[in-house]
Amino acid sequence: MSGRADSDTDPEITDPGAAAAQDTEPEAVPIDADEPDDTDEPDDTDEPDDVDEPDDGADDAAEGARRARWTAAGTGTVLAMAGLAAALLRLTRSAPALVPAAYAGGAAVCAGAAVLGSRGRTRRALWLLIVGVMVMALGDQFD
Repeated sequence: MSGRADSDTDPEITDPGAAAAQDTEPEAVPIDADEPDDTDEPDDTDEPDDVDEPDDGADDAAEGARRARWTAAGTGTVLAMAGLAAALLRLTRSAPALVPAAYAGGAAVCAGAAVLGSRGRTRRALWLLIVGVMVMALGDQFD
């Protein structure tokens, strides 16, 4: 075997026993035309069996998209509220002005991510959530 991906050699052909087994065919059983067909299948096969069942693939995709929108919007809202609470707590203490500003800025970015997530832009919302949390973490480093 050459190891190339486009090799024409089938694995069944390389085995001599498998090649001999492929050459032998089972004997054909003659079908008598006079005997009635004993199957219980109806003769009208024009209509498909699953007419009443909706396509589950489309429902699963829509459910996944809905879940992603709710997750992005909920996470953005929670992180925005946490950032605002931290900014208000840092304002009451003696901390540099950059600390509450960083928390408020991160909260604003997370609020924007919540809006984008609710509109279906979940990938951009995820990246904005990451950036918002990083801005808040950077503000915490100045404290």
